[in-house]
Amino acid sequence: MKPLVDLHQRRIKYMRISITDRCNLRCRYCMPSTGVEWVPHEQIMSYEEHLRILRICVPRGVEKVRVTGGEPLLRKDLPEFLASIRAIPGLKDLSLTTNGIMLAPMAPLLKSSGLVRVNVSLDTLDREKFAYITRSDAMDRVVEGIESALENGLSPVKINAVAIRGFNDDEIPAFAEMTISKPVEVRFIELMPLGCVSRYPEQEKITAPEIKEAIEQVYGPLEPLQGGLGPALIYRIPGALGRIGLIGAMSEHGFCGKCNRIRITAKGALRPCLFSENEIDLVGPMRQGITDEELEGLIEEGVRKKPSNHGSCAGQQIAHEGQGTMMFDIGG
Repeated sequence: MKPLVDLHQRRIKYMRISITDRCNLRCRYCMPSTGVEWVPHEQIMSYEEHLRILRICVPRGVEKVRVTGGEPLLRKDLPEFLASIRAIPGLKDLSLTTNGIMLAPMAPLLKSSGLVRVNVSLDTLDREKFAYITRSDAMDRVVEGIESALENGLSPVKINAVAIRGFNDDEIPAFAEMTISKPVEVRFIELMPLGCVSRYPEQEKITAPEIKEAIEQVYGPLEPLQGGLGPALIYRIPGALGRIGLIGAMSEHGFCGKCNRIRITAKGALRPCLFSENEIDLVGPMRQGITDEELEGLIEEGVRKKPSNHGSCAGQQIAHEGQGTMMFDIGG
């Protein structure tokens, strides 16, 4: 079957699907302090609608699926949904991004349902700073979730840390140290101008090269490793059990040229680029009774809308768009 290829000859192999906009944290760079109005449940994509899209896209070359939110562990019947995804012939990798709060008790069932691995968001190793950035004193539960994921074979556990100057830049070596004795991949992510982040001062952003330099000042030159289907550049401290990933979406030359991802938002839109609101509605036509062939045509149209790079909405325009783009809705 013909693969999904955008107009810039990039094959789409990776799909992120957001199954809910709801979250049990209120992270400062993701949500306003006043909270948000959640999307009514009937407007959220059903599991069956997600599966219909996946059963079209996996035979067209999508090899990797990541389930996101909001916080996906809040959604009912998630293990059964994961098992249904895993049963689609041709799928090679199934992962999930979580804040880790509910992960510890759920890890065994998630593993038995076919989940391969998890990404856990953790921006600080300091309990007081965690409570500040998330507006919740729940760091112990996140740490327990990471340990439970490791014990239950959801491996590799990837720890996502958004680097913010003046907040956690002094913790970069400590995060890197976690990889020495644990088989985890710590992924440092540049602060991106989306949602509440678009109002962060420019000087609070730390680039991937700066992060790498901070680690090498303590541990010496990092060993480059072969990356996977994702956006991270992968390294290792020599002799370490785990790995370090750097996601330089804003600083890395050629970052977008390697992009093989599309996203399905919680409200059922295909979003071809994280930085653009140029979406294709899928759920509306699906609920109006379109055929699988017509749905496949809409998906192809969405893939064709994927821009060559997010520089097409750079500068003031990206900040303007980003203020209305919330990560808990589109799934990162």
